[in-house]
Amino acid sequence: MTETTSRTVLERLRAIDWEDEAAAWEHAPSRALLMREYLRRSALWARVCGAEEAWPFFDVAEHLGAQAPGTPPEVAAELEELLDGLAPASLRTTCRAAVRWAAVRSAGQELPSGLPEPYEPLLLMYERGGGYYLEEYLDLNGTMIRLGDVEGNAAATPFLTLAPTTLDALDAEGEIAYYAEVGGGHPRQEPGGILRRRTDEGRTYDEVFTADLRWEPTRQLELAGPDPEGAGHVRISDIEAAAFIEAVSEQRSGSR
Repeated sequence: MTETTSRTVLERLRAIDWEDEAAAWEHAPSRALLMREYLRRSALWARVCGAEEAWPFFDVAEHLGAQAPGTPPEVAAELEELLDGLAPASLRTTCRAAVRWAAVRSAGQELPSGLPEPYEPLLLMYERGGGYYLEEYLDLNGTMIRLGDVEGNAAATPFLTLAPTTLDALDAEGEIAYYAEVGGGHPRQEPGGILRRRTDEGRTYDEVFTADLRWEPTRQLELAGPDPEGAGHVRISDIEAAAFIEAVSEQRSGSR
């Protein structure tokens, strides 16, 4: 079972086109959120494992102690062949760590409680456009992220809505501002709907997320005047927008 689970992660890595810059640009918003969530999770694990100096791209299993099982030899050999030539070195470290983590989980080892799975957000990010470059900032081939420190990332707002449909709905070109429809019994936490305003190459596009699980043009923000927040709308974060999108998607699938 250990080898099968490790191999599943290996096959996910094998399917990635690490040089697909077009996909990286297309999925830039969701990739940024996924990387931020990985940084948050790895910071939580670093504090528990005493691995602050190794953060953010490190092998959690290695820091759990010598009792943590290793990657099955056959899988490890195939993984090294796959990783040959990939850069930076920290990317190779995380790929090895994700494969080994699968072995740890399937071995039934007792793990610290209350901590999220460390590598899934990073694997999803890789699958949506390849890797990254690490310099002063994290360059995701479509957006730049400030790395920050362990404490700051550990305290970040969780991004837990990782369904592909939700991630796809977050991806769009331009600078994006999200708004929630509030009032009439709909607080910010349970809005009546969400809208977004995209600014791309000097043009503005206002869109509303519909029950058909897609963005469609709307004039609601335009009609609200220069300050949409003063007319039944409140500015929300991309993480809050993602939670709403996923809730609507679940309701839609549950009604079928």
